[in-house]
Amino acid sequence: MNAGLACWNTKVLVPLPLEAVTAMVQQAMQYTDETPDLETRIELIKTLNSVSAGKIYVEIERARLIKKLAKIKEEQGLIAEAADLMQEIAVETFGAMAKTEKIAFILEQVRLCLDCQDYVRAQILSRKISTRVFDADVTKEKKKPKEGDNVVEEAPADIPSLPELKRIYYELMIRYYSHKNDYLEICRCYKAIYEIPSVKENLAEWIPILRKICWYLVLSPHDPMQSSLLNSTLEDKNLSEIPNFKLLLKQLVTMEVIQWTTLWDSYKDEFENQSNLGKNLGEKAAEDLRERVIEHNIIVISKYYGRTTLKRLAELLCLSVQEAEKHLSDMVVSKALVAKIDRPMGIVCFQRAKDSNDVLISWAANLERLLDLVEKSCHQIHKETMVHKAALKV
Repeated sequence: MNAGLACWNTKVLVPLPLEAVTAMVQQAMQYTDETPDLETRIELIKTLNSVSAGKIYVEIERARLIKKLAKIKEEQGLIAEAADLMQEIAVETFGAMAKTEKIAFILEQVRLCLDCQDYVRAQILSRKISTRVFDADVTKEKKKPKEGDNVVEEAPADIPSLPELKRIYYELMIRYYSHKNDYLEICRCYKAIYEIPSVKENLAEWIPILRKICWYLVLSPHDPMQSSLLNSTLEDKNLSEIPNFKLLLKQLVTMEVIQWTTLWDSYKDEFENQSNLGKNLGEKAAEDLRERVIEHNIIVISKYYGRTTLKRLAELLCLSVQEAEKHLSDMVVSKALVAKIDRPMGIVCFQRAKDSNDVLISWAANLERLLDLVEKSCHQIHKETMVHKAALKV
């Protein structure tokens, strides 16, 4: 009798086939939107999560359930709990999940981290997405999976397309870099959004974005990347639609001193009305704009002067001697400029110190020019002698 009961219990505890569990979870997921109240929906989702936990064959279904539960938590104002729930799932390891669904899930994780002001985790999660994936050619036909490969499921209908995901990604990155006040990276994000075909075709969309690109370029510290972006933006034909910004960028590439008061009077209203600049960054952005103008002026002065006095430098910059020295020192420390200050004498030297190789090269070049001059002089003397002899014979 006991042996019979043991045998019967063994038969009852036989696990369900994988296909049955998958079908059951998928069928039960359809009922989550039909529950009579919110508490029942949450209980159903939690039950399905416990059933699908640790099972690879229903990992996609579990990720979708977690996303639904996180959305409910967010609507209840529990953003931290929603972020913790989403971070439990590492969708980048799911071979059968569609690429767009993976990207959308990771972007949702990044968004919730930004909402929680967890900027470190947001940066870590954003690095899971390669920007090259947004430039993939979606028109190419999908290759048929080989035998033994994972069959990739189709993404749900509510998942955005790659261009839309690209825009969402860069908008989230703008939020992250705005926290760090990294103007150049913000500019590069807007540049990537500007290059989206659907944006470029809509005049009402690309003009505000191009304005932001110009402003963040002006706010960015001077370096090779900023110079490259500045020149490429100036070559954009669409910039002719906003001539005042074209003039602003031209002033930065022209080797002439910019008068800060004149510039600020011309662009103050535009700057303060610009969304995501004056409102979010406030006076900090205006101060940084003045810093960039001073940096530009110092670079221009260094091109025209080998040596000058601190007093003259301050006059050209419309600053006090102490402020001019401070800005110049900051640029030297950041390696944006090579200069030496003789404080007792009050002299600034912009000439780069030459090493022994540079000195030898300059000497060799000078000797070569000297020998050329000697050869030309000898030729002219010989020519004049021949002409004089010919005149005497006549």
